[in-house]
Amino acid sequence: MNDQQRAELEAQIAKLESVSTAPAVLQPLLAMLRVPCDEVSMERVVEMVSRDAAIAAQCLRMANSPLFGHRSIETIRAAVMALGISKVRSLLLGLCMHRTIPEDKWVLDPNGFWRHSLGCALVAQTMAHGIGYPEPEKAYLAGLIHDIGILVNSVLYTAKFRECLQNAIVQRCPLHVTEESLLGFTHEDSGRILSKKWGLSKELLEVAGSHHQIDSLPSAGPMACLVHLGDLLCRVRNLGYGYEEVMAVALAQDPAWRHLAVAYPALADVDLVRFTLDVEGSMDQIAALVDSVFGPPRRAVVHATSNYPAVTSAHE
Repeated sequence: MNDQQRAELEAQIAKLESVSTAPAVLQPLLAMLRVPCDEVSMERVVEMVSRDAAIAAQCLRMANSPLFGHRSIETIRAAVMALGISKVRSLLLGLCMHRTIPEDKWVLDPNGFWRHSLGCALVAQTMAHGIGYPEPEKAYLAGLIHDIGILVNSVLYTAKFRECLQNAIVQRCPLHVTEESLLGFTHEDSGRILSKKWGLSKELLEVAGSHHQIDSLPSAGPMACLVHLGDLLCRVRNLGYGYEEVMAVALAQDPAWRHLAVAYPALADVDLVRFTLDVEGSMDQIAALVDSVFGPPRRAVVHATSNYPAVTSAHE
């Protein structure tokens, strides 16, 4: 992306923010995201969730999901306590993002988009736990919002972005490749600009802006690496954007894996074959949760085949 394209994109995103239809909870939520969880008032979170009936209902559904191991939670306070402030903040941001996009501006199937986002969040969090990363809930948030730039491109460049998707389906290649070809920039560029305008942390900005191109970062942080790997694992296990990509993933040779292995030696003990099978086994629960929180699929999409690309482990 050249300087002129960047300036034009920044101007378009600024205009988009000024006419945003996001719930009123978005701005105080963004302010809340800028402070550590232990400085956030439980009462404030409960109040924020309770302010919007639809958000409150969706929070309760998530709290009662088998994915989070909870049952029979009936109050907002109990839901916030069960999920934790960090996860509730992530959920609120996802819901706000979802409701900001007009229905006719969705290029990707919204249900498929959130399945991938939630899947990436859960995989990044699980891998963070496995290697001893100290802030797995931050990895969850990062995974959930890593593709925020896709929403930007859907709203601002609907027709051209739809062409990007169709070309990606035909070529069976990553979406960011056709974006670069047709738009001159990718959802990483859009995500980086929006994250900066929203005042998100440097780590989240790295995730939104470089989750495909880890090598573009001078020194890739662990959160960006975790989300990069989570994104790959979801896409090769039929939890992508509803079409088949031709991709062979050798995680042990991936730059994100190498960066993490230096700081977290426990990564060498992760059984990737078993891990990816566990991801696949969770897909039905992830799909059910997305259906309950974000709604059922709205349009038909091209479904990926069951012939998964190869994933090789660090031990091979």
